[in-house]
Amino acid sequence: MTAANNNPAGKSFSGQVDYVTVTVAGQLLGLAIDRVHDVFVASEMTSVPLASPEIAGLLNLRGRVVTAISLRKRLRLAEQELKDRRMAVGLEHNGEAYGLLVDEVGEVLKLNPEDLQPNPVHMDPRWASLSEGVYQLQDRLLIILNVESVLQFETQLAA
Repeated sequence: MTAANNNPAGKSFSGQVDYVTVTVAGQLLGLAIDRVHDVFVASEMTSVPLASPEIAGLLNLRGRVVTAISLRKRLRLAEQELKDRRMAVGLEHNGEAYGLLVDEVGEVLKLNPEDLQPNPVHMDPRWASLSEGVYQLQDRLLIILNVESVLQFETQLAA
C-alpha cells in the first residue's frame, strides 16, 4: 500500500482526518496518513553497530536506504519473538527515510478532528510524550502518534 496523498494534514473532503492504524503490544495506534509513504514487509535488515537500541537496522527499500526503528523499543516494551514477517510503516522526516516496525498494520480510519481528546492523565509519561491525543472508539482507545516525537530520540540521546 502506498499512500499517495496531496491532501494537507490528511484531511478528507468531509473535514475528517485519515489515520493509518497499527498495533503494537495489543495497543491500537494511529499515524496521520499524510505522513505515511509505504506499508511494507521488513526483511533482510543490516544491524548498525553502536546504534541506540531503538534502531533495529538498515533496510534496502527499492534502492533506498531506510532506517528501521522498533516502535516496541521506542515505547519501552519488550521485543516479541522474531517472526518471518515484520511489518513496517514507511515515513519521511527531514529528508531521511524511516521504517517503523510494528506488530500489525490495520486499516485507514476517517475521524473527526473535533473528537480528538487530550492524553489521559494516567497515561505512561513515555507514551504521552509520543502522542498527540486519543480517540475513544467503540471498543478501544486509539492513540495518535506524533511522528516528529517518535523520530526525535536521536537528538535526545545526543543531549
